[in-house]
Amino acid sequence: MPLKKGNIMSLYQPEPVEISTRMRPGEWTEASLEELVTTYRAKILAMGASVSDVVTEVVRNDDGSVAVAVSWNKGSYADEPEGGGFTTTETRADTAGA
Repeated sequence: MPLKKGNIMSLYQPEPVEISTRMRPGEWTEASLEELVTTYRAKILAMGASVSDVVTEVVRNDDGSVAVAVSWNKGSYADEPEGGGFTTTETRADTAGA
């Protein structure tokens, strides 16, 4: 079925990109956590995100486990400013050098 003018959808995909993991107590050190965050950020940047569009979240749980998520929110629309609603790096729990 042919599309009528006004019904053409943008090929832009606003879905965020996220790389994340959870590690149990004893599976990580401060150095390995820093390296993991740096690696995840580099992968997101290699996909085309600008530094200001990368959101890093590290959650340290009371049981010694940690959850890491690095994401790139691409925004809602193709003509929205780059990065959409996220314009700065957010860190919930501070990590050395992250």
